[in-house]
Amino acid sequence: MKAMVLAAGKGTRLFPLTGEVPKPMAPVANTPIIHHIFDLLACHDITEAYVNVHYLADTLLEAYGEESHVNNMSVRLVREEELTGTAGGVKHLANVALKLSFDETFVVVSGDALTDVDIKDLVAFHKKKGALATIALQRVYDTSEFGVVEINKECDILGFQEKPDPQEAISTLANTGIYVFEPRVLSYIPQATFYDFARDVFPRLLEAKERFVGYQGNFYWSDMGTLEAYRQAQYDVLSGKVRVTVPGEKRGQSLWIGENAQIHPSAVLEGYAVVGRDVVIGRNVTLSGDVTVGTDCWIRPGATIKRSILLPGASIGDDAYLENCIVGHGYDVRPGETIRGGALIRRTPKRS
Repeated sequence: MKAMVLAAGKGTRLFPLTGEVPKPMAPVANTPIIHHIFDLLACHDITEAYVNVHYLADTLLEAYGEESHVNNMSVRLVREEELTGTAGGVKHLANVALKLSFDETFVVVSGDALTDVDIKDLVAFHKKKGALATIALQRVYDTSEFGVVEINKECDILGFQEKPDPQEAISTLANTGIYVFEPRVLSYIPQATFYDFARDVFPRLLEAKERFVGYQGNFYWSDMGTLEAYRQAQYDVLSGKVRVTVPGEKRGQSLWIGENAQIHPSAVLEGYAVVGRDVVIGRNVTLSGDVTVGTDCWIRPGATIKRSILLPGASIGDDAYLENCIVGHGYDVRPGETIRGGALIRRTPKRS
């Protein structure tokens, strides 16, 4: 089975983090979001994944190349010169860039959202319903951040509402951006046009009275649309709420240590922590709460880090204090500095 992974967008709600990396490459527990997606697809018998890239595309292409393999699943990245929307991106991958005619059921998933949805179960549900299109749905509390979907008892989709006020919402079931389609759905998407599934394709399916259903399963999903949601996703992974792999050697119930990491015996690690490859943690350092330390980070003596994420190459000065922070790639926190909250970004790379 084939899958489309959408990874072209700018992820503006996660700025300034996405000023230096595309959102799909933002690490969750030291693994890029999109790699968690690749692992998920591969373990559910997806044999080919096609990925559209646009914003900071070179970062994704440097990581995966135009063609690669993840757990025996082939991965192809295709650059979009102009953004064409979610549906336009799928059409581009299917019919233009790859010259493929899809003659079988296929899956579409966002490359910048974290999920452990059971794709086999989702596809089985889709086929049992005899649907042209199936949307995976997730119950949410604040509908103002999501497109919501109304369904009946038979799981038929009745209508959509985009980011409604909770008091006016027709439903609390959010569209997760995880879809199963039959190839005929491509006929509803015009060539070389900006086209969106939620705004353009799905209303047409309802109008045409196509078999169109919503799937509710017991799965985790977060679109990580804010810095706080991004930090929460890290905690959810480390606390076991998400079925994903955390890299490194697991020690006890709450600590993962990467290859060649050096941790001074006097360092105190409390709560959940992931320490990446080639990290150096100095004497009398304290990691508290849920902390992720990326590859090649250096935490100098006396520093305290609480509920924070350090991206690869970050350096924390002597006796510095960080709480609820995201420290960007290669960022240097000065000795003795105290920082609470926010994202610390060193520079914005050239966009391509």
